[in-house]
Order: sequence, then structure tokens, then C-alpha cells
Amino acid sequence: MKTPVLLVVLSFGIARLALAAEPPPTEVVLFDHAKVDAAFAKGLPLMANGSYKISAGRRVTGGTAELHEHDTDLFYVTEGSATFVTGGTLVEPKESGPGEVRAKGITGGVERHLTKGDIIVIPKGVPHQFTAVEGTFLYHVVKVTQ
Repeated sequence: MKTPVLLVVLSFGIARLALAAEPPPTEVVLFDHAKVDAAFAKGLPLMANGSYKISAGRRVTGGTAELHEHDTDLFYVTEGSATFVTGGTLVEPKESGPGEVRAKGITGGVERHLTKGDIIVIPKGVPHQFTAVEGTFLYHVVKVTQ
């Protein structure tokens, strides 16, 4: 399946300090379908700088809950479906890095079912968690640093 020509900012696993050192590009950047497909195969970042991050997210299971104090996440689902919880209260939160919190789960959040074509925006400071994934779930993540 070819990914639409849509650049989405994403991140996962890129240190905030490294981002601060890189300014955003001043020229047009194109990630051709081969590079995007390769990133989706492993769930890898495509670009990161001081303003935003672009990643190709890949999940086959749920994950830990997280909260970003400085980043807004924009997800665009390209394949599969998943249950995603937002809001509520983090259960046993622990700081995992500057401005980043991880937790065992969320209580009192809103459960949503995400499928191909959906876009969801998670503002900074809002807890979120994938609790179930059906098959392989692929999504672009645009992480905007504020």
C-alpha cells in the first residue's frame, strides 16, 4: 500500500536535546514512498528538529500511557485499527525524560476506536495510550514542539 503524499510530524525515541540543536529545514523535503515504507516496516523516525518531529509509527500491541508536557501529537492512521484512550489520570506516573511522563495506564479517560483514514490531535499535557491493537497498526505522527 502506498502512503498518501502527506508529511506528518512524528517522533518516538528522539531526545529533546538533540531536537533543540537542529533548526527546521529551509528547503522542501520529500520522503519518497520507499523511504516511508522502510520507516513503517520498523516504526522509525523520518525527521526531527527543534520545531517538530516526523515518524512512521508501527504497533502490533498496546503500550504504556504517556504525557508530553511540551509536544502536541497529530496521528494520521494509514492502516489497521486500534483502541486509544485520551484524558483521564495517569496510573503510577514516572518521568521518563525532560517533559515526558510514562505510566502503567489511564483511569477515567475517553476510549476511541481509530481506523484507517482517521486523524486525531492530542494537545500537550493530555494523557494518551494505545490499549489494544488489531493486526498491524500504522500511523504517521506529527509531534509539534511548543
